[in-house]
Amino acid sequence: MSRRTLKAVLIDLSGTLHIEDAVVPGAQEALARLRQSPVTVKFVTNTTKECKRTLFERLRRLNFDLQEREIFTSLTAARNLLEQRAVRPLLLVEDSALEDFTGLETSDPNAVVIGLAPEHFNYQTLNKAFRLILDGAPLIAIHKARYYKRKDGLALGPGPFVTGLEYATDTKATVVGKPEKAFFLEALRDLNCSPEETVMIGDDARDDVGGAQNAGMLGILVKTGKYRPGDEGKINPPPHLTCDSFPEAVNHILEHLLGSK
Repeated sequence: MSRRTLKAVLIDLSGTLHIEDAVVPGAQEALARLRQSPVTVKFVTNTTKECKRTLFERLRRLNFDLQEREIFTSLTAARNLLEQRAVRPLLLVEDSALEDFTGLETSDPNAVVIGLAPEHFNYQTLNKAFRLILDGAPLIAIHKARYYKRKDGLALGPGPFVTGLEYATDTKATVVGKPEKAFFLEALRDLNCSPEETVMIGDDARDDVGGAQNAGMLGILVKTGKYRPGDEGKINPPPHLTCDSFPEAVNHILEHLLGSK
């Protein structure tokens, strides 16, 4: 991209800018520097632990300069799909995320939606989902991340539970979040730019970087959050750049993709 026009930067949140309530060092200042350049910034996240409003409030408490409308979540993408299909979901998401599904009919469910829901991943609830899927209900995965980073270490994501239901029911889930191409294209829809004019920064080689590059963007992988040594070798093509953290990624964009400091 060195000389093709760069118009937008998509930024992952958890693991890239912060881990729970701990900020990646220098991330607020780097975001401020990026905002002074002639690019549009948008935040794209697979986080399903909390609704968009709560996530926004958390980021503001951490002194990040952003607006709620700049955040595009996989919860939003899932709700859009449920409305398009006019189905009644069994929602396997954390209670703190339910706000983003307010107004949807959920009685007598005829679809299964799975996000990260540690409090609901028990035999009884998963068996209810299993039986619904056997009866023809579509399985919708908000995302299929294998794991994510918490303050106390790596933790299982929804992917293993989605895959278990796929295996048991011999079906394939519809995935709405990263790394799906449709998710990245929907995130760009109101930015008036193409994937070729966009860079994605994230800590997940497959979901952030691989997904973005499959959609036509450049991907920058940061070695924070869930990153583990060798992750950059798990995708093809490899990341445009692998760097230590978000501030270094911003430096690269300003110095090499925009030609300014």
